[in-house]
Amino acid sequence: MKKTTRFKQMLQSKDLEFICEAHNGLSAKIVEEAGFGGIWGSGLSISAAMGVRDNNEASWTQVLEVLEFMADNTKVPILLDGDTGYGNFNNMRRLVAKLEQRGVAAVCIEDKIFPKTNSFIKGEEQPLADIDEFAGKIKAGKDAQRDDDFCIVARTEAFISGWGLEEALKRASAYHEAGADAILCHSKLSTPDDITDFMKEWGDRCPVVIVPTMYWQTPTQLYRDHGISMVIWANHMLRTSIRAMQDMARHLVEHQSLAAVEKSLPTVKEIFRLQGMAEYERWEDQYLPKKKGGRAIILAASKGSNFGNLTDERPKAMLEVEGRPVIASSVKTLREAGVKDITIVTGYKPEAFTLGTVNYVHNADWQATSEIGSLLAARDKIKGDGHLVVAYGDVVARPFVMDNLVRSEAPMTVVVDYKHPAKKTRKSVDWAMVSPERVEGIKEIDYHLTKIDDTIEAERASGEWIGLLGLNEHGIDVLLATIAELEGKGVAIASWTLPQLLSHIAETGKATIAVQYIHDNWLDVDDLKDLSDLYRF
Repeated sequence: MKKTTRFKQMLQSKDLEFICEAHNGLSAKIVEEAGFGGIWGSGLSISAAMGVRDNNEASWTQVLEVLEFMADNTKVPILLDGDTGYGNFNNMRRLVAKLEQRGVAAVCIEDKIFPKTNSFIKGEEQPLADIDEFAGKIKAGKDAQRDDDFCIVARTEAFISGWGLEEALKRASAYHEAGADAILCHSKLSTPDDITDFMKEWGDRCPVVIVPTMYWQTPTQLYRDHGISMVIWANHMLRTSIRAMQDMARHLVEHQSLAAVEKSLPTVKEIFRLQGMAEYERWEDQYLPKKKGGRAIILAASKGSNFGNLTDERPKAMLEVEGRPVIASSVKTLREAGVKDITIVTGYKPEAFTLGTVNYVHNADWQATSEIGSLLAARDKIKGDGHLVVAYGDVVARPFVMDNLVRSEAPMTVVVDYKHPAKKTRKSVDWAMVSPERVEGIKEIDYHLTKIDDTIEAERASGEWIGLLGLNEHGIDVLLATIAELEGKGVAIASWTLPQLLSHIAETGKATIAVQYIHDNWLDVDDLKDLSDLYRF
């Protein structure tokens, strides 16, 4: 049902209806969730929330912007407190058009002079608009509406200005004849006498709306007995929030602590809920590319004895090139590939690691264990949702290499450099055997690892494993199950290298380990020459 139709039905209902004030999108949502069938877009409250007076100091376009947020955040109709229509008949026409565009169901205008002053500030001194001029403004608004159900409520301030019942009835009659869908009869008395006197004479000519701010002690049944159509609780959300904020501010100044109040407050999660974050997350799943990232564990426990006294005070992963640690390049590449949850496993000189926004796990037995020992130190970080990258702390690769690894859909994936083994000069190289044999220029072949071992003859090797492993959730399960099985058999798995474990998985057929071939575009920082090469990488 359209909001305009719903509001019109509320006005014309035989039951007494209630709507409540709101002054922004958040308070409007709270009013709706409380069970109110409609919202009063209070001019007093909206201006107060802006920190200005209720004297048309906020422009009508500024008010309209607030109303748009309120309408977007709720499904119930909004009746705007439109003051005097913000000008003459022409302003009224434009106001109605803009309210319809923004999904506001109705507007209430009052018969005072623009710019207006709040009714409870020297109300008896405030002049009323000419009856015919105000009636013309109502006609202009009705002619401007495109939705037949959009409503205009005409508010008479006759009682507020001290004119009495006769003037109130005369004005209400003229406004009704001009096309007003309802009359709002306002009073500043602390009793409902003005309203009951008006209703006795008015009868049921059209719906009557009241705002019992001043005569708040009146039993609600009296409104029903006199045929009132709608009650507006006009400023109570704002007043409640003011008291709560004042109390909290004073408490914080006095106590400089949250200890006594935090548990009584709505949680930050409640703010997120009211903001509609659940809906946003559903849209994320629907419209954003699937997250490439996940988690990464970087093994960086070793000292790096090839660097001599350079690693006396820091491990090789923290050696710097142009003020940037070696491992920082790996972290940057991972983040560019969408991997945000990064854990570094330390060993030698853990206090030397100073990278922020990463997690640290320490392998206290780093001297007595190998790579799997460091991986097991981060066992709690292995299991989880999404992709997992396991990397060596001294390996730096181009962003596209990491990006392709993260995108892999295979249970396990390793990256292999296929360049000719004879070019390698290091004593220990993680040679990889891959099946089938690589075919130049054909990328569609599914290559899989059969073994990684530094004892493989260089001429027989398919290439070098560069120290990057990717796992999806199934691959993680296989990895953990394999480790658990070996531990159950009493194998000293902590002393194994990562190539040993991968070879065992491949040879036993526990999982097919996919291979992504690259050529260069990576660097293993293993000695001073490599450190120099990193400067140009």
